[in-house]
Amino acid sequence: MYYGGYGFYGFDSTYILVLIGFALCLAASAKVKSTFRRFTKVRSNSGLTGAEAAQKILNGNGIYDVRIEHISGEMTDHYDPAAKVLRLSDPIFGSTSVAAIGVAAHECGHAVQHQKGYVPLKIRTALVPAANLGSQLGIPIIFLGIIIAAFGSVFGYTVARAGIWIFALAVLFQLVTLPVEFDASHRALRMLEQFGIMGDQELRGARSVLQAAAMTYVAAAASAILQLLRLVLLLGGNSRSRD
Repeated sequence: MYYGGYGFYGFDSTYILVLIGFALCLAASAKVKSTFRRFTKVRSNSGLTGAEAAQKILNGNGIYDVRIEHISGEMTDHYDPAAKVLRLSDPIFGSTSVAAIGVAAHECGHAVQHQKGYVPLKIRTALVPAANLGSQLGIPIIFLGIIIAAFGSVFGYTVARAGIWIFALAVLFQLVTLPVEFDASHRALRMLEQFGIMGDQELRGARSVLQAAAMTYVAAAASAILQLLRLVLLLGGNSRSRD
């Protein structure tokens, strides 16, 4: 079924926004994987593993209450501010590569942010419940509104608009994530140099890995914005067609 404007069912011109977002995410993912693979083959002169480098960085910042744990999988590395645990994945925890140490240092950057009360990190942490709600319920609520509107009820558009606002919370989370991730990488590179873990050439490799990883967050944010724009265009076009 198709209603004027941009159309709710079948192909419509706004799909190009989704395709652009998908292409950006695909390109960013390919870039980070190829860059990571390249620098996993470069052993750090320090001989430290990712876990050992992380411990040295934490201790150097006077952080002694954060545990370092191994977690299975790839690219599952993260810092948990609630539990005060820094989790490093299979390719990072025991590896002595430039890539592994760079990623471990990045996660330490988040721990330092937490210690220093970095405001964007506080905002991102506070947004987690709302972001989960937005990503899980936003689009289903939008389509529930579309179904209601299909039966001739104007109330359906109110429901769909509410769904867009809820989905926007997930988009906001993606945007707040950007300064948090860029700052963590900046801190990581500075601390790797400060604590003598890497020399200039190794730092260039770590920077390449972290910059590639940062682009995945940029692509995710861009994709979320494009998806939100598409939903707004669809709802706006179909609302006008009912007037």
